[in-house]
Amino acid sequence: MISLVVLILVVHVFVAESAPAEDEIIYLPGLVKQSSFRQYSGYLNTSENKHLHYWFVASQGHPERDPVVLWLNGGPGCSSLDGLLNEHGPFLIQPDGKTLQYNPYSWNMIANMLYLESPAEVGFSYDDNKQYRTNDTEVSFNNYLAVKEFFRLFPEYKKNEFYITGESYGGIYVPTLAERVMTDWQINFKGMAVGNGLSSWEYNDNSLVYFAYYHGLLESSLWSDLQKFCCSGGKCNFHNNKDQNCMSKVMEVMYLVWYSGLNAYNLYADCIGVVPGKTRFDENQKQLVIHDLGILFPKNEMSLLWRKKLQGLFQSHMDVRLDPPCTNTTACSNYLNDPNVRKALHIPPFVQKWEMCSAKVNQNYQTLYSDMKEQYLKLLAARKYQILVYNGDVDMACNFMGDEWFVDSLQQKIQVNRRTWLYKDENGDQVGGFVKEYGNLTFLTIKGAGHMVPSDKPKAAFTFFSHFLRKEPY
Repeated sequence: MISLVVLILVVHVFVAESAPAEDEIIYLPGLVKQSSFRQYSGYLNTSENKHLHYWFVASQGHPERDPVVLWLNGGPGCSSLDGLLNEHGPFLIQPDGKTLQYNPYSWNMIANMLYLESPAEVGFSYDDNKQYRTNDTEVSFNNYLAVKEFFRLFPEYKKNEFYITGESYGGIYVPTLAERVMTDWQINFKGMAVGNGLSSWEYNDNSLVYFAYYHGLLESSLWSDLQKFCCSGGKCNFHNNKDQNCMSKVMEVMYLVWYSGLNAYNLYADCIGVVPGKTRFDENQKQLVIHDLGILFPKNEMSLLWRKKLQGLFQSHMDVRLDPPCTNTTACSNYLNDPNVRKALHIPPFVQKWEMCSAKVNQNYQTLYSDMKEQYLKLLAARKYQILVYNGDVDMACNFMGDEWFVDSLQQKIQVNRRTWLYKDENGDQVGGFVKEYGNLTFLTIKGAGHMVPSDKPKAAFTFFSHFLRKEPY
């Protein structure tokens, strides 16, 4: 008993003596019982003008020695608090937008989780100059500065292992940040994990057409036309084909995937709320809501029309909110915009109201990379970082086939051939999906999960996350 009390006191002193006391969350509205672990919310200042909001939840296990794991959502322009409140945080938002329930499969069971809202103007992050225009390089640099600032504010975690994780456009954010962090000897960087990430525009576009056909979305005549106009010599190009007939047929596929009413983030889930591409006026918030993320196909006619429409709305001085297709962000928005919640999170009164995705950031974002091959190869060449690429297998936005093609293109030596991996539930061992291992690099699918894997398959997600951090076989 004495040793247990001493341990608790040691852990308490460990956190209390170094962490910024002004950022600690003392009371979080919506919880029936306040958390036993410590949590902090505040700002990581990356320059005089840019202030990135963070929410840090200490591990429920052994915070003094458990890894520190950074989480980044994508968009670009979407908030990482989506990951916290809807995916793998310690508590999940409920439909009433007021209450939180503890998550038995929270990733902070075994890790210190750092959720960062990036870039500036996303979520509660802000720029004194209201500068919305940014790009991949600037974002990775500011994220790196934010990581440095975090370890300055929380020096007690400097020796802990550090991992970078994220999903969707995080497929760009994560490796570009890892490329910077790996050169900093002051950070105990150990690896990265990317979920349903955009790793290659070409592979993502090309594989989506096959995915749609294999899942019964395309009629036989459309598939025949695609083969006729887009393929030659046994190879198909659905990505940037110069043949106008080909691109016209590809647009038909894109329309089916994104605008026919299907849930692009989970083919087998219902489309919640408004059909993608449509707009509605939110009477409560007095703003126009668009359910779209046109950046996901930046080089085609559909995207150009979407951007032109959005730009026109901005020029009309309309208050525009951008929500991901087939999602309902009302609960999160209502909770995080509650004055008591903002106060608990130490959000200054002048900071903008919270939205899941920033239309202005998304509209003004410049993509610089066609793929992440250079970054992955650089990390793999060091031969000391764990890299996990995981995909829910019914996601169409960033489908498993494109990411598997990308991983194969890195030409690493296979050490474990593709096989099933297991997790336990109340019925015993279950197939979680398939896994293929290349030394420090692993590709893994999650059966029946969509774009937001921990939301769809929380227990399976916690299982592979645990194996990843503990460097155990899947």
